[in-house]
Amino acid sequence: MGAGNSSQPGESAREFQPQIIAFCCNFCAYAAADLAGALRLAYPPNIKIILLPCTGRLDVLEVMHAFERGADGVLVAGCLEGDCHFRTGNLNARRRVEQVQKLLDQIGLGARRIQMVNMSSAMGAHFAIAATEITAEVQSLGPNPLAGRGGP
Repeated sequence: MGAGNSSQPGESAREFQPQIIAFCCNFCAYAAADLAGALRLAYPPNIKIILLPCTGRLDVLEVMHAFERGADGVLVAGCLEGDCHFRTGNLNARRRVEQVQKLLDQIGLGARRIQMVNMSSAMGAHFAIAATEITAEVQSLGPNPLAGRGGP
C-alpha cells in the first residue's frame, strides 16, 4: 500500500486511494480490460483484477472476504446480458451482486461499494470508464471501516 492509504484520523479524501477488486469474466470483461491496457487507456492503478471463467462463478462469500481483507470496493464485470458464454451466468452474478448490496447496507458499509457492469471484449474504453467511476464512487465513501489498511 502507498503512503496515503492509511485510515488515520485527518486523512483527506485526496490522499485516500481506494483498493478495488474487479471480478472479471474470462471471455468479455477480462478481454476488455486487456484491450484497455493494449490501447493505453488510462484508468486507476488501484484496480486488482481477479479472472473468473464466468461471473456466474462469483461467490458471495468470496466477495465478503474481499471486504473483510481490506478491499474498499468491488467491481463485477461480465458479458453483455444475453451474450453470456454460459447462458445465464451473468444474470446469476447480478442477483448475487444485489444480495451483497443488501448485506453491505445491513452491516453499515453501503451498497454502493459493489457494482456490476456488462461489456463485450471489444469495449476496452467501457472497462476504463467503469474502473474510473467505481474508484471515484468508493473514494467519496471513504476507506472500508471493517478492515485495517493491511490491503486486499
